[in-house]
Amino acid sequence: MSALTKEGLAFEPAITFQDVWVGFDEGQVLRGVTFQVQERETLILLGETGTGKTLTLKMAAGLLAPNSGSVVVLGNEISEMSEVELLPFRRKIGFVFQEGALFDSMTVGENVAYRLREDRVAEEEIESRVLEVLRFVELEHTVDMLPSELSGGMKRRVSIARALINQPPIVLYDSPTAGLDPVTSQTIIRLILRLRDVYGVTALLATHRLQDGFALANFHFDPETKRVVPNSQNGNDAAATNAARTRFLVYRDGGIYFEGEPGEIACSEDPYLKRFLT
Repeated sequence: MSALTKEGLAFEPAITFQDVWVGFDEGQVLRGVTFQVQERETLILLGETGTGKTLTLKMAAGLLAPNSGSVVVLGNEISEMSEVELLPFRRKIGFVFQEGALFDSMTVGENVAYRLREDRVAEEEIESRVLEVLRFVELEHTVDMLPSELSGGMKRRVSIARALINQPPIVLYDSPTAGLDPVTSQTIIRLILRLRDVYGVTALLATHRLQDGFALANFHFDPETKRVVPNSQNGNDAAATNAARTRFLVYRDGGIYFEGEPGEIACSEDPYLKRFLT
């Protein structure tokens, strides 16, 4: 994906939530949440079902507005933007939905190209860009297949390809390995590592799987060998830099229960946090 470069990532931080409240008739889900995601960083959102992880992703993508507080993404206070303003802005955000959310009646190629056709991109450019992102996720051979012909892991990888079609500086992942077998999960994590370490993509990733977060914190993608390598085996400062790019944030009872580095959550004696470690 030569077109996906580190250019244009000029905002610091990439994502800011400031005193965000959001809820529905049943009550508030998030109560005064404040955090930041720095450029080229991966922030892992953990928490039990219903604690607001997916809501957070939707607010970061401008798909949902908070009841109060502000959400600033790439220097834009999207919580104050109109729908007309948000439509072009969302092209800068890739969203990988938990179930893939592919159009059943469209081929893989048509699914991936959907945004480009909405933007009236020339057909000859669409074809080359679709093949490029499908090649990135190692699924170029599926371009004419329907979603019903794909495995669950393949659908998830097509979803990643679709999220990348506009070369976004930020990608939001909603439980990207949920329901997948261990081998397929490792393939998804490898793709996320590659996006982070080769293309400098900023990520906000919601998951129930703490092991996914530790994989992102303790490994990096080596572009020379095209392999995922443990940070401890790299004898220079690059490994430490990559490890620092992954942090954890745990939601509980509407607020942030924990925010910190991988080593902090791994060594914590807090009973609630230890539930995620077992």
